[in-house]
Amino acid sequence: MKTSRRAFLQSGSALAALGPAAVLGSPLGDQDSNPPDPARLPGPLPTTRKGDMLYRRLGRTGEHVSIVGIGGSHLSWQRGDDEAVRIVRAAVDRGITFMDNCWDYGPNGLSEIRMGKALQEGYRSKVFLMTKFDGHTREKAQQQLEDSLRRLQTDHIDLWQLHENIRMGDPEAFFAPGGAVEAVLEAKRAGKIRYAGFTGHKDPQVHARMLELARQHRFHFDAAQMPINVMDAHFKSFIHEVVPEMMKRGVALLGMKSMGAGAILASKVVTPIECLHFAMSMPTSVVITGIQSLDLLDQACEAVKTFKPLTYDQLAELLGRTRAVALTGKYEPFKTTDRFDATSRNPGWVS
Repeated sequence: MKTSRRAFLQSGSALAALGPAAVLGSPLGDQDSNPPDPARLPGPLPTTRKGDMLYRRLGRTGEHVSIVGIGGSHLSWQRGDDEAVRIVRAAVDRGITFMDNCWDYGPNGLSEIRMGKALQEGYRSKVFLMTKFDGHTREKAQQQLEDSLRRLQTDHIDLWQLHENIRMGDPEAFFAPGGAVEAVLEAKRAGKIRYAGFTGHKDPQVHARMLELARQHRFHFDAAQMPINVMDAHFKSFIHEVVPEMMKRGVALLGMKSMGAGAILASKVVTPIECLHFAMSMPTSVVITGIQSLDLLDQACEAVKTFKPLTYDQLAELLGRTRAVALTGKYEPFKTTDRFDATSRNPGWVS
């Protein structure tokens, strides 16, 4: 029997409200054959259209951001600064407001430097600026914040996030005496940041641990960033194991790796637009995507222009099509290899 669109979306909202116990109690699908049941995936957030761009609320911050965001790491890929500046400004001119970056992106912070140049001449006031830090100690995090502010040519960061929460000890280090949480609180008091969050790509259980420690310390994360893609729905799933608890707590979901850094497209079972539409059909406040060229900016904007939340039947078909290739984790190498673990290769960035 087919499930109506209304019933499907209501079921997703109800699941999100129940929290992790309802999700973790039984798998979304049989590990041998059956794909996940779309009715048990969380549904999308309400969306507002302004011109050709869509916007969603950012958790309980009261902010609204564009449904797609510029992935900062890709801004160090161009041959020169001018091309990167053109991409960022063209994105803002087309309604994209969410800017992603990190202290360690590009050689000597090149991604932040280029974004800082792009946000001059009035562009800074048009965007919601996020960057990340690697330091686990108060001193290291504070130093990286000052570097980021200088490179980005701004006096404040809208959202500052702990980067690469990928090891089970990372949440404990963040909340330890003298840990980075102290830098976050001091930066908020000083007006250098507005909101705080964390990111990670490796294991949903590490994210779950960070949320639990935040509860124990009565600390509210405004946002958390993680892989949200159709392969994730089958394998070591952030959608399955982390997102419902975030929705319960009002933590904004920032989706990344909708195409798995290109690996998901290599599977040849899904298209870029399908990848973006799937991520947008989850309760993502923003889907951060790598845009290293104006052609890819066109692709992202086309995905926004044509987006409608995927129906039950559309999701069922997509999940069924991707299940076999997803189960090994081959197409999510950030979960199964250390190729994306920059802080593991550079321990000096952490402490």
